[in-house]
Amino acid sequence: MTRMTISLPDEFSFPLTLSFLERSPRELLHRVEKKKILKLLSIEGSHVLFSIQGSGKQLRLEMLHGEPSPAGKKVIAQYVREWLDLDTDLKPFYFLARTDALLSPLVNEYRGYRIVGQPDLFESLVWAVLGQQINLAFAFTLKQRFVEKFGEMIEVSQQQYFLFPSAHTVAELSSEALLALQFSRQKAAYTIGIAQAFVDGELSKEKLTGMTLAEAREELIRIKGIGNWTANYALMKTFRYPDAFPLEDAGLHNAIKNQLGLKSKPSPERVKRIFKKYKGWEAYATLYLWKSL
Repeated sequence: MTRMTISLPDEFSFPLTLSFLERSPRELLHRVEKKKILKLLSIEGSHVLFSIQGSGKQLRLEMLHGEPSPAGKKVIAQYVREWLDLDTDLKPFYFLARTDALLSPLVNEYRGYRIVGQPDLFESLVWAVLGQQINLAFAFTLKQRFVEKFGEMIEVSQQQYFLFPSAHTVAELSSEALLALQFSRQKAAYTIGIAQAFVDGELSKEKLTGMTLAEAREELIRIKGIGNWTANYALMKTFRYPDAFPLEDAGLHNAIKNQLGLKSKPSPERVKRIFKKYKGWEAYATLYLWKSL
């Protein structure tokens, strides 16, 4: 069995990562068992199933199905680094938050909590569309149905493991195929339209890589169904822009209300004023406020 190790930054909590990944029993794109993460990827045209376990200042990876080449192992290591946000230096953020009345209690309680992301931009955008204007539990239900119906699946030791549906697969679907899963007509149209943008080369992770936050956001919101919130969410989760700021997020507003003991949710203008002092770290300020919920 092939094994690999990945070194960890000082400010990393594997238990908090596990708690995030265990949010929903309907999640199909990874499993958490006995304090291990199990993940299926398509590497060099083959399915590779591996586990991730925390071990001191390292992550230990074991290949459970499939044998990647040396180049494939590098792809897996890079995926894990991106997925678990291992390359962000949190020291400046913690320095900024240390005396802040809103954030200091949260960074003390959740130290080492990082943005568990979605390295695949198509998955990130579709997940954001699924979550628009519905509760998280139903969003996970829609995602489960979508992945079961249209994603690739392998079975290992009588357990099923899934890949997110590809843009090419989704672009060929009819709206009726998604309506049957209880997608709204709008979500169905947006999902298929986003897939078509990837197939046509209008949108790709490579195309946005290296752009400024403003440039990348402008590219994304040109696509129907991707508004400011969806664009900022994807830029936060896929590209790690620390200043991506989902201003319109209802959960963020509720968290600020709770932390400050307000009688009602703050206005967007007040949220903007609060976040001025977090400039350059808006994504992480948002993450820790979300965690407080």
